[in-house]
Amino acid sequence: MVYDIEMMRTFYASYAMRVDAVQRKLGKAMTLAEKILYAHLYDEKTLYAFRRGEDYVNFRPDRVAMQDATAQMALLQFMNSGQQRVAVPSTVHCDHLIQAYKGASADLPVAQETNKEVYGFLKSVASKYNIGFWKPGAGIIHQVVLENYAFPGGMMVGTDSHTPNAGGLGMIAIGVGGADAVDVMTGMEWELKMPKLIGVHLKGSLNGWASPKDVILKLAGLLTVKGATNAIIEYFGEGTASLSATGKATICNMGAEVGATTSIFPYDAEMEKYLCATGREEVAKMASENASCLRADKEVEAAPHLYYDWVIEIDLSALEPYINGPFTPDAACPISEFAEKVKQNGYPQKMEVGLIGSCTNSSYQDLSRAASLARQVKAKGLKMAAGLIINPGSEQVYCTARRDGMIADFEAVGGVIMTNACGPCIGQWKRVTDDPMRANSIVTSFNRNFAKRADGNPNTHAFVASPEVAMALAIAGDLCFNPLTDTLTNEQGEQVRLDAPVGDTLPEKGFTVDDNGYVAPAADGKDIEVSIASDSARLQRLAPFAPWDGKDLEQMPLLIKTQGKCTTDHISMAGPWLRFRGHLENISDNMLMGAVNAFNGKTNCVWNRLTGEYDAVSAVAKQYKAKAIPSIVVAEENYGEGSSREHAAMEPRFLNVRVILAKSFARIHETNLKKQGMLALTFADKSDYDKIQEHDCISVCGLDHFAPGKPLQVVVMHEDGTEDTFLALHTYNEMQIGWFKAGCALNTFRK
Repeated sequence: MVYDIEMMRTFYASYAMRVDAVQRKLGKAMTLAEKILYAHLYDEKTLYAFRRGEDYVNFRPDRVAMQDATAQMALLQFMNSGQQRVAVPSTVHCDHLIQAYKGASADLPVAQETNKEVYGFLKSVASKYNIGFWKPGAGIIHQVVLENYAFPGGMMVGTDSHTPNAGGLGMIAIGVGGADAVDVMTGMEWELKMPKLIGVHLKGSLNGWASPKDVILKLAGLLTVKGATNAIIEYFGEGTASLSATGKATICNMGAEVGATTSIFPYDAEMEKYLCATGREEVAKMASENASCLRADKEVEAAPHLYYDWVIEIDLSALEPYINGPFTPDAACPISEFAEKVKQNGYPQKMEVGLIGSCTNSSYQDLSRAASLARQVKAKGLKMAAGLIINPGSEQVYCTARRDGMIADFEAVGGVIMTNACGPCIGQWKRVTDDPMRANSIVTSFNRNFAKRADGNPNTHAFVASPEVAMALAIAGDLCFNPLTDTLTNEQGEQVRLDAPVGDTLPEKGFTVDDNGYVAPAADGKDIEVSIASDSARLQRLAPFAPWDGKDLEQMPLLIKTQGKCTTDHISMAGPWLRFRGHLENISDNMLMGAVNAFNGKTNCVWNRLTGEYDAVSAVAKQYKAKAIPSIVVAEENYGEGSSREHAAMEPRFLNVRVILAKSFARIHETNLKKQGMLALTFADKSDYDKIQEHDCISVCGLDHFAPGKPLQVVVMHEDGTEDTFLALHTYNEMQIGWFKAGCALNTFRK
């Protein structure tokens, strides 16, 4: 079955004409990203040469995808829109709420019972509003989207930061918060600042132990976690054709870790093969007929520095495997230097668990190459020295891998096959250890490795690598083992070396699946009732936020001044808190509990102006809210990096935090704050961060003249009666200022 085929037929029937019209109007050669972006303008009459990194542009995406943790809040907002059905094809994927513990056969039934209320809600809302529903166990959202929905030249938004995975099939796919998804689902224009363009020129082809994952691991080290903020990474050059579609998707997926708006590859034979292998021959034919519009123009490749804002070259032939971490995905290190890094920094050398899967690396090709190493364990007389956990990307991947013997290969060496879901990658891992707080090391094929993310243990040193390297290190049980050069001692006392991994890009016998897990919506959902129990602890209808009262925000007590990295995991933790993603009041109890207080170095411990004592962040905010006192949060660089979760913006808004004043913001989070009617401000002079003291009251002045490009004034009243005054910058345009005044973006739609 090809989903949404009529939409794609309509798209391809006019795509080339739209691109041609844009090129004639702009009069220049175009990159691939530009072709797709300009072809998706909400109103073609607004077309002109938009300034990258400056102009806000309204787009009309083709589709929306939502995972179950974020879909709850997105759909609760959509229910308030008054619409009878979604305006574009949309899907919900139940992949985040399944805890990895004993294995798929035990864990999936537990999840189905534990999350019965939430799954029932999502399924009923999906059926009522014409949204496709993918059952628990069907697979990880981005793998399922790649297999069924992504198409070259298309544009989609998804309520997950790794939505750019679809760039592996030449699609502009952007992670957003639920409020943005609601814009698209209601047929409204979707606003985005025109991204800058980073061109990555790939030369040569991979060999030996090197994998597509190593391309993005190396790039993360070059760009850092915020180096590509408000930019699209576009890959080009002869090296792109040597990478499989799923390999390209891996690279695009982890572009989120460098802050990129999205990442994209040009259409080629590998994409065509993947489309055909997944039953979408007609889509492949239409894409091939539009091939010239699905890649950058020849002039761009000939002189990339004239068309991209930044050009980076990577020689795939010379690329060696990388291992990134711990605690941040941009701490990149080639494997040849990694042992020395481990010893110099005193990281726990014993590697305790290898984890293969996640939306980044759970394709057939990924499992195939890792399984080739698993087979060597028995063949070379070795034993696994570390635990092994496998999360297949989809039921289709799982069924095919099982038929082809790969699942048996993993199980033969003690591997535990978890449900086709995110699992440990997003903190859904019930890990059993001798000491849950002991310093230890794990190696994963995931995308993120922030402290406490996988297992809740701040002492777990999580390293990110390819599935092949994660598997090799699990065999060795030693972080300092380099499979390219080192040997292992087998049961006979012999020194043996692991052969380089091999595997099939696509299954020789084709894909197979027993039940892919898709549930179609009702033909007419107007009579379907969506019930939410009034006493539910997991679901709660949303009440609109109050509009701005027209006054400056004066004498706001400082709630917390965060120190160092403050990701959306720190602001709104996942793990056990995922169960409250549909209940804003309950999940707000976790607000900023992972953030480090700059004044005492502690987490979830801030000074309460009303009592003079220290308490949890949310507890203090609740007391301020009860007395109608707005508060402010002060933070450092790249505040809100990581997951797209809008809860990290909605929780502060719900608890009457009105302003986040930071040195800089991550793109998605800044937009989420704006959508919820909050002020996201940055220090004009970053050193002003140091002026903020623990007992300060802070005012933001000049809101009666709030305008694009015009700074606001911040007045800081210190406990000793002295004041500091400085300017704060913002990136609000007229529409976004309207969101602030209305109380949130959705309030403007309801009007």
